[in-house]
Amino acid sequence: MPPHKQIEQRLQQAVSAALPDADLTNVLVRPCPDPKFGDYQSNALMGLAKSRKLNPRQLAADVLSKLDVSDLCEKVDIAGAGFLNFHLKTSALSQVLAEAAKGEHLFYSKATQPRTYVVDFSSPNVAKPMHVGHIRSTILGDTLARVLRLLGHRVVTDNHIGDWGTQFGMLLVGWKKHETRAGSEPGDVETLAQIYKGIESAIQKETIGELGKRYPKKLEELGKEGLPESEIVKKMLNDLGANKPNDLSPTDVESRDELVKLQAGDPGNFAIWQKMRALSQVQFDTLYQRLGIKFDETLGESFYNPRLQQIVDDLRSKGIARESEGAMAVFFDDIPQLKDSPALIQKSDGAFNYTTTDLATLQHRLETWKPDEVIYVTDGRQQLHFQQLFAIFRRWHPESKTKLDHVWFGSILGEDGKPFKTRSGETVKLADLLDEAEERAARVVAEKNPDLPHSKIPEIARVVGIGAVKYADLLPNRQGDYVFSWDKLLALNGNTAAYLLYAYARIRSIFRKAAEDGGQRTEDRGQKSEDREQRTEVMLVVPEEIRLAKQLLNFGVVLEAVAEDFRPNFLCNYLYELAGHFTAFYEKCPVLKSEGQTRASRLILCDLTGRVLKQGLDVLGIETLEQM
Repeated sequence: MPPHKQIEQRLQQAVSAALPDADLTNVLVRPCPDPKFGDYQSNALMGLAKSRKLNPRQLAADVLSKLDVSDLCEKVDIAGAGFLNFHLKTSALSQVLAEAAKGEHLFYSKATQPRTYVVDFSSPNVAKPMHVGHIRSTILGDTLARVLRLLGHRVVTDNHIGDWGTQFGMLLVGWKKHETRAGSEPGDVETLAQIYKGIESAIQKETIGELGKRYPKKLEELGKEGLPESEIVKKMLNDLGANKPNDLSPTDVESRDELVKLQAGDPGNFAIWQKMRALSQVQFDTLYQRLGIKFDETLGESFYNPRLQQIVDDLRSKGIARESEGAMAVFFDDIPQLKDSPALIQKSDGAFNYTTTDLATLQHRLETWKPDEVIYVTDGRQQLHFQQLFAIFRRWHPESKTKLDHVWFGSILGEDGKPFKTRSGETVKLADLLDEAEERAARVVAEKNPDLPHSKIPEIARVVGIGAVKYADLLPNRQGDYVFSWDKLLALNGNTAAYLLYAYARIRSIFRKAAEDGGQRTEDRGQKSEDREQRTEVMLVVPEEIRLAKQLLNFGVVLEAVAEDFRPNFLCNYLYELAGHFTAFYEKCPVLKSEGQTRASRLILCDLTGRVLKQGLDVLGIETLEQM
């Protein structure tokens, strides 16, 4: 058990002795924000005192009189209005490092009560190339799943593919026209996307023509604003309320007809739909493999279709949903922030939507995996949707104890502060982004290490380039927008993946040199247990050694914070600080030039730092390199 957990456990026992009726849930110990006040801190006594109208400093003194941490701490201070500050003993610190060096732990512990999580992330649409907008959900979701698994939880990763809906009517029309015109089926997702774009453009032109015949002045007004066709159509339909069947363009009517045939199980349309899905899956698999991401489940929206009508009927029979202008909707009169935002679950034409499908998906997940928690990783624009979804589910299944979380994130911006796009204004395709990251990384690697054999550059560039993209996405607070900058992304200094990868590679080089000059090498894995026993005494004398050791100790605390708040940036910043502490230690404390126990002890510090860096980068989905 890490020292802060031992202190926390004993503090809870002391609080219980002083206040037998106290709720110990929030009696926690965390690292001190400022090391000058101590190593660990607890502010729990102030809340307990306030609720009982007690003097917090007096309560702190009473608890302290019942607390024995003399084997772990030099002293415990009462500060401010009732903070407890714990100053760790160097001997206790050395013992924890020695245990880690033996392989007993790596400064974190598995959950004593593992939970089951379903993590829903990535979720691209069929028949469209994955673009830069997919990367945040994909990388963030994968990292959260990795952290939770590392801490001992059961995790089911589910890629909820968009493979059903209105767009497939358009795609069916386009597919058939393309096949007639080109004499062959589309062979890739790029062609499918062009087909979709062509049909979408045709519908917009035809719709503008239809509406322009009846509302020429309105069309002329919007035309002067210089809006694209899609915006003109949207504005005219919204402003004029023109959404009746006779306002649809001929191609739109054709698309609706093809969609109805697909939903009715027409064999020809179903076969084409399956081919579209297969083409898209090839693209998905290729990109996920490049990113090192795997899913436990990949169920598209189509999988849940058989459940949808039953869900609508159930919600209606329970009085949760009611008819409104021919459609079925759920109203939230009792929830102020949702009062003006009813959720549609079935359109007037009988079609279902995302809310209905997500309710069916949630029902399936609860039946199949019985999760303690379901996490949805999407962009911030979907906040209203998930607020509605969660509110409906709580009314529908008030007995459920499953926790629902919407982990949302901001947008990726270009250096001009606008949404990140290509120079021509197109959305950046994910494959192109990864290609460019590897190409740029190759140039940086070749420039920084001209003696590196040419054959090694591609693999190093792959790890550095893709790692840099992932790290740049995970480093900012996820709820803010961030500016994408190639120069910052691949910099070898500053808080970047390249800097951390270089720090790890430098540590590995220490052990290569130690092996060359006859010194023992401490390996991440495979070292004989008797060797570990012989070389696990850790001497902490120099301040830089102590600071590095204390930073290592906080690895588990940070992992728990990431899992609790779904914020991988905590881990990014921790690893950057760890690399900084290691640099200061390495510059001040000679390792290979030292002798005897000092040399062995410092090699242990190097080894543990390397192992934590490697493990930390691994849960961020970033591979490491022995040499750069």
